[in-house]
Amino acid sequence: MQVRVYYEDTDFTGIVYHANYLRFMERGRTNYLRLLGADQRALFSEAENEAPGFAFVVRAMQIEYLKPARMDDVLDIITVPVEVKGASITLGQEVRRGDDVLIEARVKVAFVSGGRARPIPKALRIAMKADQDSV
Repeated sequence: MQVRVYYEDTDFTGIVYHANYLRFMERGRTNYLRLLGADQRALFSEAENEAPGFAFVVRAMQIEYLKPARMDDVLDIITVPVEVKGASITLGQEVRRGDDVLIEARVKVAFVSGGRARPIPKALRIAMKADQDSV
């Protein structure tokens, strides 16, 4: 997924403020299923039937800030599954500018419903696992 850096994303020095990378990566995770080519509505409808009021929540994140991005840069947000478990998925994310890796992150996301961790519905877990196996 591509993101253009706007003035509002930068600090007074003209580089991207560190917390804004979190927003860029959140967009990458939000688009993850769409980029898989999965029928997102059908998967989420099935998930809603199995676990009403479900949500994916970030449980843990490790980030390495390697190089800065600046206003008008076009960044690629890359999201790949690293590990798919019963109630969580660990995603590897990179923010790149061309061939330069600016940010490396590992994000553990839990599947919750009713305020508690729940198993990821089967169809959703299968779609994520298939993508993990293809990487």
